Amino acid sequence: MRAAERDGHGGGMTEVPGLQADCEELLGAFREADTVRFERFAELWRERRFHTVFYGRIRALERNKLTKKTLEVAQQYFLPPYTFQIRVGALYLLYGLYNTQLCQPKQKIRVALKDWPEIHKFQQDLIDSQHYDAAYIFRTLRLARAFHFTAMPKLLNYRTKKKFQESECKEEFKDPSNRVNSLITNDVLEELMNIHDHYQKMKCVISADKSQPDKALSLIKDDFVVTLKDITLEHQEWQQKRMKLFINAKETDEITNKKEERTFLESEGSERANALARIKYRSYSAVVEASKSRRHRQVKLESSESGSSYGKSPSKKNSRRPQPARRRGSLEIKDEVQVARETVTRHIGMPVIMEEDNSDEEGVSLPKRKRRC
Repeated sequence: MRAAERDGHGGGMTEVPGLQADCEELLGAFREADTVRFERFAELWRERRFHTVFYGRIRALERNKLTKKTLEVAQQYFLPPYTFQIRVGALYLLYGLYNTQLCQPKQKIRVALKDWPEIHKFQQDLIDSQHYDAAYIFRTLRLARAFHFTAMPKLLNYRTKKKFQESECKEEFKDPSNRVNSLITNDVLEELMNIHDHYQKMKCVISADKSQPDKALSLIKDDFVVTLKDITLEHQEWQQKRMKLFINAKETDEITNKKEERTFLESEGSERANALARIKYRSYSAVVEASKSRRHRQVKLESSESGSSYGKSPSKKNSRRPQPARRRGSLEIKDEVQVARETVTRHIGMPVIMEEDNSDEEGVSLPKRKRRC
């Protein structure tokens, strides 16, 4: 219902998204109320705050275009092929929109001359059916000069080719096309009754007994017109029941489709979650192997059993020969440095790389040669 507010800041007003859906929703609620009273329509109008359809910070030109489009959308439900109740609701809707618009001067309801006889007939049906509230609303619009009588339903421009979009009629609002009812109307039944009475009288005139016709002249049933009227009413009731079954079946199909769509989305979401779980499982459970070019750089980690020797210097081979004191001192210094490196390496969780012992060359100090004088 706030479609006009959302699109009020835009430039184009030829089509207002959501406006027709809002009007159909209001008329549908009025149809479900199963009444043509203006009081009930006014309650539905106030519940939906339908007067705010014109609200929005828009300029005067855009406001005029929006109002014209709104009245045009509502006016299409005021004409056939819609049912009597929908047409009464459209009359109330036009009355409310015309009086709540923000344009000065007010935008009028466009009515083509070819449609005016149908509207005048509708007004007479309201009076004959004693729907005086609807008849009063229509008379109020006429006295306020709310109708703009035109030659064509749509505005035509000189030397312009413009394709008019045909509005789709909602099936629930349509008056079901019934050729039986269009053929056998109340006027036709009344005329048949008069002809039948005159026929009976003429048979009595030419009969021997003037009070009743001869049996030889009884070619049709006496209750012919009454039987025809009963058959017509029965057919109309059957068509109404069929329409209700069609609407119920359509609503059931819509509910079923929504449930299937919800189930499909849930299953699709669960399948996606399972697929992601499988991908994570494979990525975390896979063992990373070093490439062939780096296999020579692999280092064997020390086993957990060597934890007892934490902080101690690695064991030396006993097959080594005794070394001089100076050499032993340099070796002890190297061992302490190596132990410190192992401690730091184990603290940060890195593998230990054993360094080769090249102390044989470094540890031996060559005696200085005496300089000859």
